[in-house]
Amino acid sequence: MDIVYILIGLVIGVVIGFFLARFFMKKYLKKNPPINEQMIKAMMMQMGRTPSQKQVNQMMKAMSKYM
Repeated sequence: MDIVYILIGLVIGVVIGFFLARFFMKKYLKKNPPINEQMIKAMMMQMGRTPSQKQVNQMMKAMSKYM
């Protein structure tokens, strides 16, 4: 019976840990996005395009949609 309690405790701990880690990662990524406007401008310049601010804003909006 003690083993059952240990297993139930482990399962509950894993589930709670997963959701806490997910919450903190979402919060961190929202605060520190992996891609910013300067990176998008540099990427477009490397592809041979001169980006306008409107294009950069569209790219940022598209990126934030998937985060």
